[in-house]
Amino acid sequence: MSRIRVLVGTRKGAFILTSDGGRGRWKVDGPHFAGWEIYHLKGSPADADRLYASQSSSWFGQIIQRSDDGGRTWTPPGGEPTTTPDGTPSGQSNRFAYDTSTETGKPLTTHQWYDGTQHPWEFKRVWHLEPSTTDPDSVYAGVEDAALFRSSDGGRSWRELAGLRGHESGPSWQPGAGGMGLHTVVLDPGDPKRIFIAISAAGVFRSDDGGRTWAPKNRGLRSQFIPDPDAPVGHCVHRIAMHPSRPNTLFMQKHWDVMRTDDGGESWREVSGDLPSDFGFPIDVHAHEPETVYVVPIKSDSEHYPPEGKLRVYRSRTGGDAWEPLTEGLPQGDCYVNVLRDAMCVDRLDPCGVYFGTTGGQVYVSPDAGDHWTPIVRDLPAVLSVEVQTLP
Repeated sequence: MSRIRVLVGTRKGAFILTSDGGRGRWKVDGPHFAGWEIYHLKGSPADADRLYASQSSSWFGQIIQRSDDGGRTWTPPGGEPTTTPDGTPSGQSNRFAYDTSTETGKPLTTHQWYDGTQHPWEFKRVWHLEPSTTDPDSVYAGVEDAALFRSSDGGRSWRELAGLRGHESGPSWQPGAGGMGLHTVVLDPGDPKRIFIAISAAGVFRSDDGGRTWAPKNRGLRSQFIPDPDAPVGHCVHRIAMHPSRPNTLFMQKHWDVMRTDDGGESWREVSGDLPSDFGFPIDVHAHEPETVYVVPIKSDSEHYPPEGKLRVYRSRTGGDAWEPLTEGLPQGDCYVNVLRDAMCVDRLDPCGVYFGTTGGQVYVSPDAGDHWTPIVRDLPAVLSVEVQTLP
């Protein structure tokens, strides 16, 4: 029987939750990196034992941690991302791992520098880690301020895919309320050169040449908080998701509006339908049903809690427009938690399991695609990310 490993990043450490395929009884391991912010924790699809973690603090800066044994032990592999617009070594790098050239191995703090476009670029944290679907040593890192890096040696060294930040629209990018983070990286499983990323608040970009060049893919988005509602960039996208069998169809949770595209981002249309609120952060797609989509609405951009204080996951079996609330086992009164953009995921078992974590420290599982929910744990620190691995 398959096993499940759920990787949870929190404000004060990482936790690893394991169960058999029944997903009824769970072992909780952690905290790893106790007291540290673990912004994202994700496993390699190519090697179940390879995990990557984004570890940060305001005092020590940013470190990438790697495990080669499923999270039992961790090492900072070291690395030095280049930061010049053309991707060449600058001698002025913002490291986000231990500097292995020093005797102490002390992590270096971040700093601000100018990239030639009349605005400072400051490296603050790694928001999202996306391992390759085929190579455990290849991993992408989306960072704040918005930039994309790639490592081809398991995190030992990093290189910026500088065509993104060097895009002509780059000087006009602005931060969302949480900062100007590159928070989503979606890899086309059928075409390794095709990459989608999302930036708050710039929008969606796509590369068809492995990250060398990029094009905005925001046609159809509407954002009233920018002067031109049809602007090609400047849209506050919260999350995008793709089913691996249909790489041209993506779903988006935006700063207001749930959207979908069926042409690889060339055009988007709204599918918010009958949701109680079209504001939220996470969005994901059922593992076996590419038209089944999940979101967690919250009340508004200023009130980050569920409408009416009722924690409800909403599911659409039609790819949007028609949505049903999923409430069995979730608190339906006086609940004022939030679910962040990286804090929901699905497994590959049948029936499909759905997972999410809250800022109140709860992690929930539904082993039947959302029909019934149970808490795995209730009292963790605020949950920042939830990822799942389906193991043999």
